[in-house]
Amino acid sequence: MASPIMQQIGGTYGPSPVGPAIPLVEAAQHLVLDRTGHRFRLGQLFRERRIILIFVWHFLCYTTKEYVEDLAKIPRSFLEDVDVGLVVIGQSHQHIAPFCCLTGYHHEIYVDPEREIYKVLGMKRGETSTTSGRSDHQALSVLSGNIKSIWRAMTGPAFDFQGDPAQQGGAVIVGPGDKLHFLHCDMNRMDHMPINSLLQLAGVETMDFTNKPRIIEV
Repeated sequence: MASPIMQQIGGTYGPSPVGPAIPLVEAAQHLVLDRTGHRFRLGQLFRERRIILIFVWHFLCYTTKEYVEDLAKIPRSFLEDVDVGLVVIGQSHQHIAPFCCLTGYHHEIYVDPEREIYKVLGMKRGETSTTSGRSDHQALSVLSGNIKSIWRAMTGPAFDFQGDPAQQGGAVIVGPGDKLHFLHCDMNRMDHMPINSLLQLAGVETMDFTNKPRIIEV
C-alpha cells in the first residue's frame, strides 16, 4: 500500500524524507484524551498501522462541523479493507460527545486540550492567509456559518468556543511507526485538505461528496 511521501509547506508540495520525522517523534510522546477521559500517548495510535490524523479548529466552528460531517460519511469498511485508521483530534474534551452527536461522526476522536501536538507539528494560531477559496466541504456561506456557530454557543450548556478560536488545524498521514507520509497545515478556516486527496494518498477508496447542497454567497 505504497503512497507518495509528501509534505505541504506554505501552500506548495515538496518531498518529505522517508523515515522518522523529528517533529512527529516529539508529537508521538504527547498525551491525548479519548471520549472517556483516558490519557495515552499519541504514538500508540500509529505504532502498528497507517492513520489519517485530522487536527480541527474548535468544535464550534461551522467549517469544522461541515468537514467532520463529510468524514462521518466514510464507511468503516473502506478503512478496514486497507488497515488504515481515521482519527480526528480536537481541543475540548467536554464537547466530544455532543459534537459527535451533532455531526454523526463515528470514527476515532481524541483531544489535545493544551494544543501541544498542534504546536509541535507547526500548526499556527491565527489565519496566515486569506487566499483560499471555498472549501470542497463547505456548504454554508461565511455569514450563515458564523450565525449558526454563535447560535450553537448561545444555546449550549456553556457559552464557549469549544477550543481556541484562533488555533489552526491540519492533516497528517503517518505510520506504521514514526514515518511521516504527508503533512498539511491549514492557512485559514477554509483550507481543509480535500478528504478524497487524503484518502487517495493513504490508499483508501475515495467517495463522492458532491451531493451536499451548496448555498450561494451573495
